[in-house]
Amino acid sequence: MQLMWLSGPTGNVRTISITTRTVLTAAVMVGLFLVTSGFLLHFVGFKIAVEYNPDLARSIGGVTTEAEQKRMESIYRDHLSQLRESMHNTVNEIRQLETMKNRFMEMATPNVVRDKINRRDDNKGGPLLAPKPFSSLFRQPLGIEFDHTLQDFVQTQQAVLELRGNWEKQLDWLHTLPTGLPIRGDFRVSSGFGIRNDPFTGGLAMHEGLDFKASTGTAVVATAKGTVTRSGWDFGYGNVIEVQHAEGFSTRYAHLSKRIAQVGELVERGGVLGEVGSTGRSTGPHLHYEVFIRDRVINPVQVLPLSAS
Repeated sequence: MQLMWLSGPTGNVRTISITTRTVLTAAVMVGLFLVTSGFLLHFVGFKIAVEYNPDLARSIGGVTTEAEQKRMESIYRDHLSQLRESMHNTVNEIRQLETMKNRFMEMATPNVVRDKINRRDDNKGGPLLAPKPFSSLFRQPLGIEFDHTLQDFVQTQQAVLELRGNWEKQLDWLHTLPTGLPIRGDFRVSSGFGIRNDPFTGGLAMHEGLDFKASTGTAVVATAKGTVTRSGWDFGYGNVIEVQHAEGFSTRYAHLSKRIAQVGELVERGGVLGEVGSTGRSTGPHLHYEVFIRDRVINPVQVLPLSAS
């Protein structure tokens, strides 16, 4: 196909031949122009979005500006700092609880077994590790800082679990010692340990226990976990129960109106053994309570929470 037209005042005839190849070449050129123009428009628009609307840029292409990255990193660092501060406070609270627990254990542990607790034991060990302050993690790459914080968190969690297990073991051990009260409800100590005037003869006699005056039927309970070794009748003690505990301790509960626990029975601290009465050599309802260590009688005040020491 040819196109013809007149050009100029002389009427020169000009012609252009249009072939299929010419049409295809033109179409390709137009297409390349349109694609290039679209790419440039997209690039310029995306650049403007990155600079002036980061949220739009993230939604379009998933990228952020350097300023946006710094802002996000600052937020992450703030959160990590708060987490480390929280862990630091938790460690301090655990240390305070450990101090309070040690004081409690010291007060609750009977004097006669305190010498078993060697607080200055030289048999200690472990690798020498310098304390790592929390502030030393600042200004490290965010990934490393995050990993260190995670390690600190895991170590703190493990320390708490180990401390809990240690406390539970110590509490279980304390429950095996006769440090509880042998009676529930209202009572009054009517007679102490030592030399006194015998209530029947009036003469001086040794009283090897404490008398807890209470109403008949008041529950008598074990002062520690143990095994019942005696549950029967005695002329002097009336209905009497004896319990063997840990660390060589044993306890005796006398003048009961009713015996509940039987020989061989395992009783827990606070478990009911019987009821207050006035059986045997007694002038009225009360519990006669004795404590032994390795078959030697001791003053129950040394192990009961009745003294100020």
